[in-house]
Amino acid sequence: MWFAQKFNEGGVFMYFIAIFGVLSFTLIIERYFTLFKKESEPKATFRNQLLSFISQGDFNSAIRFTENQNASESASLSRIAKIGCTLRAQGAGDEEIQARMDEALTNEIHNIDRNTGFLGMFGNVATLLGLLGTITGMIHSFAAVASANPADRATMLSRGISEAMNCTAFGLIVAIPALVAFAVYQNKTDRLVSKITGFTSEIFHDLLFLTTKRPAQVASNSSRNDAHPMN
Repeated sequence: MWFAQKFNEGGVFMYFIAIFGVLSFTLIIERYFTLFKKESEPKATFRNQLLSFISQGDFNSAIRFTENQNASESASLSRIAKIGCTLRAQGAGDEEIQARMDEALTNEIHNIDRNTGFLGMFGNVATLLGLLGTITGMIHSFAAVASANPADRATMLSRGISEAMNCTAFGLIVAIPALVAFAVYQNKTDRLVSKITGFTSEIFHDLLFLTTKRPAQVASNSSRNDAHPMN
């Protein structure tokens, strides 16, 4: 009841602040589940386990391992590693593997980072709307006082100041959580992107240096040897 009363006293800009408040709250929840529940920071154990399969040339086990991890932790890195292992198992060249892994890395970074920047924008817009409501409230207040009876001036002045202050307060109520969440989520995003990028580079070099002969090359060499046996 008190909240509804103060909301109505804040003027027309309160509705715009409320819209940005709903958008900010929805985005805060969505970003939380994306960054803290669906995605976790990749660990060295993931690369070490994958490395053991790659060093043995067991790409089928490596691919199954990435598929299992894709449903739990290191989901983004698992999808990138799966592409690299699958291409190497199919006999793809180094440049093709690097290009495809870089493309997958770019897509994963986009999925992690998307929409987070809107929180900063929502917080700033809510603050500005609160300030705009404050200014218009003061303008209405002084305009009403200038043409009002002396007995009504105090009431009109207090009403205008109340509209201005309520608009400012609600703008800050929306802006502060949005800006705090933006800072926290941006820091989390930077850590995730940094680690995923680093592990992606390491896994590519594992594929590059530990699998010097690709399956397709081995099969091709074997067929040439069979066709042209040494005398």
